Amino acid sequence: MNRVTATALKTLRLLPRAMLILMLLAAPVLAVPMMRTHTGSIIEAPAPKKTGVGFVLLVSLQRG
Repeated sequence: MNRVTATALKTLRLLPRAMLILMLLAAPVLAVPMMRTHTGSIIEAPAPKKTGVGFVLLVSLQRG
């Protein structure tokens, strides 16, 4: 009986710490659907400038 009681008390002592860790890990996952509800909160990267160097390299490598 003492072994069962000791195991139960040890588990109950670890439970708040485990719940805190789970809440910290789950917070970003739960925040994603909340951010998707707002249509004005879209962050986009700027469009890359096209310099046309790829075509010049292709032509010069074909001649060589």
